[in-house]
Amino acid sequence: MTTDIHPHGPEEMCEAGTALYTRALRERRLHRDDTQPVPCLESFGLLRPDPEDPQWLHPASPAVVLPELLKSVESTIAEQRSKEVRLAQTFASLIDMEAERATVPRAPMIDVLLGLQRINEAIAEATSTSSSELLTIQPGPARPASILATTLPREQQLLARGGRMRTLYQHTSRHSPAVLAHYEQLAGDVQVRTLDEVVERLVMLDRKVAFIPANADRTVALEIRHPALISYLATTFERLWRLATPMFPQDAGEEASAGSVTTRQRTIAALLIEGHTDAVIAERLGMNIRTVRVHIAKLAATLGSDSRAQLGYLIGQSGILDQDG
Repeated sequence: MTTDIHPHGPEEMCEAGTALYTRALRERRLHRDDTQPVPCLESFGLLRPDPEDPQWLHPASPAVVLPELLKSVESTIAEQRSKEVRLAQTFASLIDMEAERATVPRAPMIDVLLGLQRINEAIAEATSTSSSELLTIQPGPARPASILATTLPREQQLLARGGRMRTLYQHTSRHSPAVLAHYEQLAGDVQVRTLDEVVERLVMLDRKVAFIPANADRTVALEIRHPALISYLATTFERLWRLATPMFPQDAGEEASAGSVTTRQRTIAALLIEGHTDAVIAERLGMNIRTVRVHIAKLAATLGSDSRAQLGYLIGQSGILDQDG
């Protein structure tokens, strides 16, 4: 209600206020009821309460009031400027941090590669800088000799740097002369296994970068560097690898020498070491739980175990899982 009767800014003096102040100077005092329609006089400090009777207001000298008001304004300005300085100091380090990050190029965690040439160039570049491991899944029919010939030099260079290769094919590739000849030419830590069915194509290097198809004809691929996705793909590969059958006799011979433990029993042994129950192992491997327990019993008999706890220890000591690292 006061705003409607007395509409003006806080730094302005209205005609009603001027007239009332003139009256206060003339009469030396005003009753508080007379000043209610004009609150600006008291807010400016031009009317001040009588110490003995607060219902009466006395006029104050403008020469005294003005410096007090200006001092208050100056104090507010100083406080705001101090706030500006504090804000600038607070944000300075954040601005520097942003500038530093802007100058450092960041490789995308997932990049889309268009065209077979671009895909092959990216894989070749990643292989040339790889030094520890190449994991590959090759589904479908056997790879042509022409494609295998292009990959042979860079694979051999990786092996020469001390890296290792593990490749999963489908069983149909076991009798391909081109595939067999390709791996016979490679010198180093190379292992190949096969399954009835595998997932889509995968190329993973040093467990840091992976390449997977992004369309049906494989003319578009994803280059993945996201740690969570790399971990997921590596886990998928490891689980398929445990279920696969060695392609070459020397790999099968190494397995048979470890106490005549079969591939399936080695897979079960690895899951036992991870602490899984019989039910979980059966679900993971798509087997009946009774079949799992039969394999565990045979494994225990082979290793000479009398208890489940001892079996875990003997698996670790036997070296039957060393081939999986």
